[in-house]
Amino acid sequence: MAPKQPSGRTLTEKILGRACGRVVRAGELVEVSVDLVLANDITGPVAFKEFDRLDGAVVADPDRVVLVADHFVPNKDIASAELAKSLREFAAAHGIDKCYEPGRGGVEHALLPEAGLVRPGQVIIGGDSHTCTYGALGAFATGVGSTDVAAAMATGMAWFKVPETVRVTVTGAARPWVGAKDLALAVLARLGVDGANYLSVEYDGEAISALSVEGWLTLCNLGIEMGAKNAIVAPDEKVRDYLAAADLWADLRPDPDASYASSLTIDASAVEPMVALPHLPSNGRAAAAAGDVAIDQVVIGSCTNGRIEDLREAARVLRGRKVHPRVRCIIIPATQKVYLRAAREGLLEAFVEAGAAVSAPTCGPCLGGHMGVLAAGERCVATTNRNFVGRMGHPSSEVYLAGPAVAAASAVAGRVADPREVVGK
Repeated sequence: MAPKQPSGRTLTEKILGRACGRVVRAGELVEVSVDLVLANDITGPVAFKEFDRLDGAVVADPDRVVLVADHFVPNKDIASAELAKSLREFAAAHGIDKCYEPGRGGVEHALLPEAGLVRPGQVIIGGDSHTCTYGALGAFATGVGSTDVAAAMATGMAWFKVPETVRVTVTGAARPWVGAKDLALAVLARLGVDGANYLSVEYDGEAISALSVEGWLTLCNLGIEMGAKNAIVAPDEKVRDYLAAADLWADLRPDPDASYASSLTIDASAVEPMVALPHLPSNGRAAAAAGDVAIDQVVIGSCTNGRIEDLREAARVLRGRKVHPRVRCIIIPATQKVYLRAAREGLLEAFVEAGAAVSAPTCGPCLGGHMGVLAAGERCVATTNRNFVGRMGHPSSEVYLAGPAVAAASAVAGRVADPREVVGK
């Protein structure tokens, strides 16, 4: 007799089941109703061309489409200006109100949660791989190709194979200066860049519960770097407070007898402030063990670590200190609201007095677009999410991934540094 299958469901199985109106299990192919479709200034124009190929297509629900110009903004050249223009034109032609540009928006994966557009239990697809960020608010969120974006705009639907789930439990209490980015890099070092291929990564444990919602956003943002289809945390009262009106499935929880493909447990108390060496996000190790790695640039920002808590942490290190004379330190608040809040809290003043440059919200340097592109042989410590060959500029340049504290400490030291050696314990 075959063993009895567990009747419980994971977070992802529950959400996809709601979206297609029945109980679903890992491995099934499902067609689901989509709550939000996202495109940016790189993926949007390609999706619009595919959309226009659909005979007589109209946007099924303009209120469920979000367009964000963030990758090459403020526009750096004529080509990038044309990309942003295409978002405005498509929005105007199809009655899409949620079209965000410089001065009114910011980096998409910080902007949408901040604007209250993400809710627990939603299904969200986006023409950007880091759409998985929204799992921090209890949504099933995943990146898709521009053709799928076009089809979802026209039909309001998308199809998936329901992913199996890997449960990642982070126990204990994190040490001082160890944040969500450090924990994520520790998980990546264990799983590798393909350790969660087409899996849902479901986080739990005491150390996860101790993080803020902004920490969860950082954690889930890096799900795609493990190959995951999505990453997710069960929403709690912090999500209610963050959204002020978490009216959709705010008590979403996995069932006790849910079936998992595998499990991983990490002790947060054993994690040091981390850095991921070139050229993979999984090349994580303690920053103190990185060796004497001289650097040329530091970037603090992006959809991974450009939120107000990240800037506060960087300011704790930089305030009253100076950026090393050999280092360019670029700080990028992720949204207009983050920028304004940082100004009101005196963070921007601390950054400028330390010798850092503060940028308008943009993805710019993360993808080697602009406002921080690296020259041949240069090294950068960045709070971004990828450090592949040539990611931020010249193919011979190097990117070291870290959290805001390690990045800021490195800016002061002129090399990869643990914040404890700059600030003390």
